Amino acid sequence: MSLVQIRGLKKSFQGTKVIKGLNFTLGKGKCIALLGPNGAGKTTTLRMLSGLMSPTEGSIIFNDAKKGEDIRHLIGYLPQFPVFYEWMTGLEFLSYTGKLAGLTGKEARERSNELLELVGIVEAKNRRVGKYSGGMKQRLGIAQALIHRPQLIMLDEPVSALDPIGRREVLDLIEGLRKETTILFSTHILGDAEEVCDEILFLHKGEIVESGSMSELRERYQQAKIDLYFKGKAEEYASFFSTHEVTNSVMNESNRMSIYVKNLVLARSAFLKVISDHNLPLEKFEISSMTLEDVFMKVVGK
Repeated sequence: MSLVQIRGLKKSFQGTKVIKGLNFTLGKGKCIALLGPNGAGKTTTLRMLSGLMSPTEGSIIFNDAKKGEDIRHLIGYLPQFPVFYEWMTGLEFLSYTGKLAGLTGKEARERSNELLELVGIVEAKNRRVGKYSGGMKQRLGIAQALIHRPQLIMLDEPVSALDPIGRREVLDLIEGLRKETTILFSTHILGDAEEVCDEILFLHKGEIVESGSMSELRERYQQAKIDLYFKGKAEEYASFFSTHEVTNSVMNESNRMSIYVKNLVLARSAFLKVISDHNLPLEKFEISSMTLEDVFMKVVGK
């Protein structure tokens, strides 16, 4: 069942088209990633969906809202760089935001304690927010976005500024929140989207260039691939493989060469012979399935 329908959404700034006509639907109870590189238009899209920015053209229709109705009670939003009153405790901050959302003092305090438990920082509820770690602040920000029980929570790059421990904490939290609400979060980190999301929207240069579940995307773009890891830059050895008759395409990144092949069995034998004949400094030979990064790179044509 759909929660929000986005049709023909566009946004221009001083004549420059930033968002070029988005069409997609957000389903109830789903975790959806808005995935794209920096500058793709992710934050602009989320700001329009949250009502913080008006679209130049197009419509955003919440199925449970009447035309022209204020939709803020249906939405929870966490910006990329949230700001807190750091002299407040976590409990005080959440209670304050709950009252701003229309809860009574008692309701705000009860809901705040419930959410502090949910996001895993209840033991720090009486600590000043200024003493929180980055991961704890993001958890508090997510709790703030949930305070009024919205139908949709939107998170803008929720883990991009966190260290590995904080990132893992927040990703685990996002995965657990699916029972609570529908989640739309933007990210340029493909592995995060692959790990926790039901559906993925690829945003590139202001357009949705592909969408679907990970299994659907893999089925659509699946291609046999061999990864070769070399001692040194992989591109130095690309010529040995790029023109081979079993090769479709080659991508190099640092010491890794990803080779998409026509026939996996023939390619494996042929490439091992090439490596042996030319004594190439191979460190690892790996037959792998396509990742979300592979799919994205094929979609955008790089």
